[in-house]
Amino acid sequence: MDYRSYAQFLPARYVEDLAPPISTWWPWRGTRVHISRAPVPEADVRVMVIHGGGGYSGALWPVATATAGSDVDVLAPDLPLYGDTVVAQPSRVRYEDWVALLTDLVNAERAADPRPLILFGASMGGMLAYEVAARTGQVAAVVATCLLDVTDPAARAAATRYPFLGRPAPAVLRALDPVLGRLRVPIRWLADMAAMSTDPALSQLCGRDPRGGGAGVPLGFVSSWMNFRHLAPEEFTAAPVTLVAPAADTWTPPELSIRFLQRISAPTTLVMLDNCGHYPIEEPGLDRLREAMLTVCGQVAAQAG
Repeated sequence: MDYRSYAQFLPARYVEDLAPPISTWWPWRGTRVHISRAPVPEADVRVMVIHGGGGYSGALWPVATATAGSDVDVLAPDLPLYGDTVVAQPSRVRYEDWVALLTDLVNAERAADPRPLILFGASMGGMLAYEVAARTGQVAAVVATCLLDVTDPAARAAATRYPFLGRPAPAVLRALDPVLGRLRVPIRWLADMAAMSTDPALSQLCGRDPRGGGAGVPLGFVSSWMNFRHLAPEEFTAAPVTLVAPAADTWTPPELSIRFLQRISAPTTLVMLDNCGHYPIEEPGLDRLREAMLTVCGQVAAQAG
């Protein structure tokens, strides 16, 4: 399975000029990180696409590149456990590793290329983009489909397959970590992958893809995510944040993300993607996502110029 498996679910007009990804590799702390790229040397801005649990660059490539447009330089890393990234000890991967990897990658990309960098985070990737922007101070703007703060009990309930388990999850997982932390289980056991899309076929693809939702995740990773404390939104001033919230998302209802967005001190924008599920492929929401991405790219380019 690759990006073409996911591209078939997009409206045809979004697929016609879809640029295939170019695979590159970046060494990081003994990990061989796979990064998909669509380089556009003459572009004014760059967009880094950040996936969440059960995702990877190939799964997000069609939506990300179709909505960013052909005039934007795009890169999308595969975080450890997913995609084609090679990690020596998968059972030891923790959420903090994702944050550290992305922080170092943003700093490395900014050192190598002075063009403004926008972070586009999908699902769990939204909070990763937010956190990395705060830590680096090197991000021109954050765009996120979801801002799920797991310190919020309602958000934890939405994130887990069985909502009643979400509320006590941090304490329970913390207690199990010393004994079962390295045990890897399919992400679909923990999260409701059937709610990934309003299209059951796309949800099934996401859930069985061995490089994505079909991969195993250590319980210690889930524990580290549930117990991680992101920067308080009242303290976030690193970059403007645009929430592109799928309006028909039954997995992580948009009101949870909106509640977090409204607390952010930096300038914020809310764009509702009408008719879109968690994985936004439906019209007219997909059109709104493209408009929002082009607007953010245009604003960043104008400020840089």
